Amino acid sequence: MSGTFALLHPPASPLPPFLSFSRISHFHSPPPLSTADFWRLTSRRSVSISKTSISTMTNDEENTGTVKKQLSKLFEQSLRITVPSESDVEPLIAACAPKFGDYQCNNAMGLWSRIKNKKDNGFKGPPSIGKVIMENLPPTEMIEKCTLAGPGFVNIKLSTSWIAKNIQKMLIIGIETWAPRLVIKRAVVDFSSPNIAKEMHVGHLRSTIIGDTLARMLEFSNVDVLRRNHVGDWGTQFGMLIEFLFDKFPNWEDASAQAIGDLQEFYKASKKRFDEDPAFKGRAQQAVVRLQGGETSYRRAWAQICEISRNEFHKVYQRLGVQLEEKGESFYNPYIPGVIEQLSNQGLVEESQGARVIHIEGVNIPLIVVKSDGGYNYASTDMAALWYRLNEEKVEWIIYVTDVGQQQHFEMVFSAAKLAGWLPANDNMYPKASHVGFGLVLGEDGKRFRTRNTEVVRLVDLLDEAKNRSKSVLIERGKAAEWTEQELEHTAEAVGYGAVKYADLKNNRLTNYTFNFDQMLNDKGNTAVYLLYAHARICSIIRKSGKDIDELKKTGVLSLDHDDERGLGLHLLQFSEVVEEACTNLLPNVLCEYLYNLSENFTKFYSNCQVVGSAEETSRLLLCEATAVVMRKCFHLLGITPVYKI
Repeated sequence: MSGTFALLHPPASPLPPFLSFSRISHFHSPPPLSTADFWRLTSRRSVSISKTSISTMTNDEENTGTVKKQLSKLFEQSLRITVPSESDVEPLIAACAPKFGDYQCNNAMGLWSRIKNKKDNGFKGPPSIGKVIMENLPPTEMIEKCTLAGPGFVNIKLSTSWIAKNIQKMLIIGIETWAPRLVIKRAVVDFSSPNIAKEMHVGHLRSTIIGDTLARMLEFSNVDVLRRNHVGDWGTQFGMLIEFLFDKFPNWEDASAQAIGDLQEFYKASKKRFDEDPAFKGRAQQAVVRLQGGETSYRRAWAQICEISRNEFHKVYQRLGVQLEEKGESFYNPYIPGVIEQLSNQGLVEESQGARVIHIEGVNIPLIVVKSDGGYNYASTDMAALWYRLNEEKVEWIIYVTDVGQQQHFEMVFSAAKLAGWLPANDNMYPKASHVGFGLVLGEDGKRFRTRNTEVVRLVDLLDEAKNRSKSVLIERGKAAEWTEQELEHTAEAVGYGAVKYADLKNNRLTNYTFNFDQMLNDKGNTAVYLLYAHARICSIIRKSGKDIDELKKTGVLSLDHDDERGLGLHLLQFSEVVEEACTNLLPNVLCEYLYNLSENFTKFYSNCQVVGSAEETSRLLLCEATAVVMRKCFHLLGITPVYKI
């Protein structure tokens, strides 16, 4: 990094303290649920299916929708007049290349294919339709002009003064007025989800980072998000762990986490004993029965192991600034029998080789919901969790963030839910469930990222190294002499952790990506360091002007007379529709691309338009501030802490 940063002197508007974490809450397993209780819950809480498709709402007076939505409303009025017989046609509005305009309406060709064989349609071809669409647009201050191109494309140039007015309004009222309004009110984002007694490793990095960003974008869009950590805290392995705890620590209730030590090693040692000692294996298997039967000492031992793991997970979440509510496998276990019974009563569950399964059309393997030994598995738990989220938590969208290897499993679970009538067959209707898959994290050798001794990399160690590398650069630049130790630590964390997050999020989540510290911490190119540098530079420009930016927001006027001012302003105004697209398609990289292009547009503007000392200083300082505000919101949505000083 050639530049250095500080978290000093944030803007006057209040911001949350640096990496302020609330305690990660968790839910203990509920008491066993009788079949009668389950059916009482089912009878009073039925799942309702909405025919609402993926779109946005614009009820808020101050939020009139994205630019694209506002244009769609105008062109919808024109289409109803132009082709009244085609009332189901929706406006096709898209951003276009600058040489054509700002946006395009692309309905003419499709309309012509629908009406060309109808008598007296009044048109000679797509261009004539496009021309009439333009003529029938209602009066609006939003559009400066429209032109016709090719086979009926309507090119739209927005009013420059309208762009400027909307940016200035955002500066006064706040960027929340640019939040998309999604039709859904409540969603679950199921992410991270490590296994108890196992170390969080780099394999959990993508789920945690991607899930957190999706949750943040939905929350910004005024959705009530239930951030769920579906930890692996139930199953046959706990008999082995509990029995090993009893053997190693006769006074196990007094044993501290320090005494038990590294849970990963504890797990390995118990597994080795399980594999090699038949007597121990027998006791471990019996321990599972006692645990699941609710025997007090076994429940307490299980809770102690879970708590030690939970404290280790918290170290990772604290570094990443991630908040989660834990509802693990054990929470849903009491609901499984009732769910299986309901599915059986619907005729969906069949016997197969001693197991109970649901056959999914088009899949050559069944979904096993009860194993041949009578035990439950992932499918049992996931079906119960899905039922609970739809019926008890009343969510409209359930998003599961796991690796692509689990895609088929979740598709089968969703298909079973559709067969049961829990979810609509049409994926554009609510409630709905989506699997957000992601690829592998690779080392520089192109293989799964591991340490030299082939062990999976511990996530805490990985994050600490990113922070330490960042701190070393800051010290090399002489910042240890200029800043307090706390400022140095906080800045190193912001840059180091931000670099790791952005390196992941900027990629399409479905692809693998190579983990490389040197590339992540490079201050050139599409990296968090470069973007943090760009933000700090904007803050520096505003400070050096000596002007009170909050006062300028009230008294100054923003204008976009230069082409590069207008280009930057238009890009700022498109922030809302980019967030909407990233939410709708569950693709954080769309927001990363927008943020990088925003910094590039600002660089172009700043290179060609003098700010401080120019006749346009006030207007250009307001444009700088608007850019910084949008960048900070992008950072927040990506879970990155901004820096304010170079």
